[in-house]
Amino acid sequence: MSLSKEQIARYGRQLILPEIGMRGQEQLARAAVLIVGAGGLGCPAALYLAAAGVGTIGIVDRESVALSNLHRQILHTTDGVGHPKSRSAQARLVALNPGIAVHAIHDGVTAAGARQLFAPYGVIVDGSDNFATRYLVNDACVLLGKPLVHGGVVHFGGQVMTVLPKRSACFRCVFPEPPQAGAIPSCQEAGVLGTAAGTVGVLMAHEALKLLAGFGEPLTDRLLTFDGRASRFREIPVRRDPACAVCGERPTIQELMTIDETVCLDPQPKEGAWHASKSR
Repeated sequence: MSLSKEQIARYGRQLILPEIGMRGQEQLARAAVLIVGAGGLGCPAALYLAAAGVGTIGIVDRESVALSNLHRQILHTTDGVGHPKSRSAQARLVALNPGIAVHAIHDGVTAAGARQLFAPYGVIVDGSDNFATRYLVNDACVLLGKPLVHGGVVHFGGQVMTVLPKRSACFRCVFPEPPQAGAIPSCQEAGVLGTAAGTVGVLMAHEALKLLAGFGEPLTDRLLTFDGRASRFREIPVRRDPACAVCGERPTIQELMTIDETVCLDPQPKEGAWHASKSR
């Protein structure tokens, strides 16, 4: 496909980057990204992916906009309170870039529906706010061979990593089991600064763009953490676990299943920390 004059004018500042150019921009225009969660992470990620010219964006979220969302979920407005987040996000993204397709999916990710939901998309960006969804999204991406960008945020910081299934560490390689129910506070309980969510969400969009346009070095086998109090980043090396339940040499998870978060499981991660894995 070739870019129109309007597209060349719109994306001119990134077209002049040698790593993007016409070829990279055309790849973005053909690309499809699914964003899980139109919350504090999904909103900034979606804005930058839409602005960059990703041709198709899906937004899946079953919740409605609440007043308490607005300090960090920047796709939504006061007038949108009470409306589905997916449709609120869709309206803002289309207003920003009418040349892309945005699909609003007012639903959650389920074990029964994940394969069909993920099928049309080349990259999955997970900004969900609960462990059951995070593990389900990770497992679906591994089983379907879909690249995944993971992000988490709480308090003043967060974390980001990219998963290339069967080639790099997946979420389960780093965090083999969910924590004990109630062990990790949600942002409603612990609080979160909007700019911390924005920082992590933008990094997630940046990771997705690297995968789609084929430039740079993705955050594979690396967990990038952000400490917003000190404005410091830390890179934690991680590795694919041969004993991983979903991507290991002898996987025990071969079909998708829903995790019951009320079940008490091992709360200790293999590497990294749980502190930024819960909230959005």
